Amino acid sequence: MFVILVYDVGEKRVNKVLKKCREYLTWVQNSVLEGELSEGNLKKLKFEIGKIIKTGEDSVIIYSFQSTKYSTREVMGLTKNSQDIFV
Repeated sequence: MFVILVYDVGEKRVNKVLKKCREYLTWVQNSVLEGELSEGNLKKLKFEIGKIIKTGEDSVIIYSFQSTKYSTREVMGLTKNSQDIFV
């Protein structure tokens, strides 16, 4: 499945969350990552992020798509991390 993950976490946890997310996804924008993940890896990522964040202070939103067939991806301005895939 294709996943877009966005996060807004406390300053002390930003680097840990980013590092963990980059193990699974591609960084495309400040606090935004995307990529193809198996359902198992998505569960692992959620579990590992859950150990890092403070649920009363931080926010992580995960959008998952079974198919990217009906979607497009457009970048206006600077591309922060070039990649061969698109949504």
